[in-house]
Amino acid sequence: MNALSPLRGLNTLQDQVNRLFEDSFRGTRSESTLSTWAPSVDIHETENALIVCADLPGISEKDLDVRVENNMLTIRGERKMDTSVNEDNYLRVERTYGSFSRSFSLPSAVNTEAIKADYTHGVLTVTLPKREESKPKQVKVNIQSNGNGR
Repeated sequence: MNALSPLRGLNTLQDQVNRLFEDSFRGTRSESTLSTWAPSVDIHETENALIVCADLPGISEKDLDVRVENNMLTIRGERKMDTSVNEDNYLRVERTYGSFSRSFSLPSAVNTEAIKADYTHGVLTVTLPKREESKPKQVKVNIQSNGNGR
């Protein structure tokens, strides 16, 4: 247990340094709020479609733009800071605000005429249906016996 004591001291020192920096920046906007951001996205495939889910909490539907152009899905929007709170009253700002844009190349298997989007509880779900000809097909193969028993 004594071998861990020096490491424990380093963690305490690190905590103290972190608090020192946090206290010195208290009341000012963090640099992260000024940087560009990109919402997290999950993409998965089903038998009939590709599904894109983007986390967009705090964004109004009117501030979102979803479009497909030249086989490219683009999701654009803006998360705006709450203007009812005076900027000087913030003690900490960790969320990122401002405009964003995410673009994804679509495979030729996607039927771009039938794309649908749903925005519920801060999650944008874009359903990209596959063209009929690109969906997997199963063909039942009949097995004939030649009577050999092999």
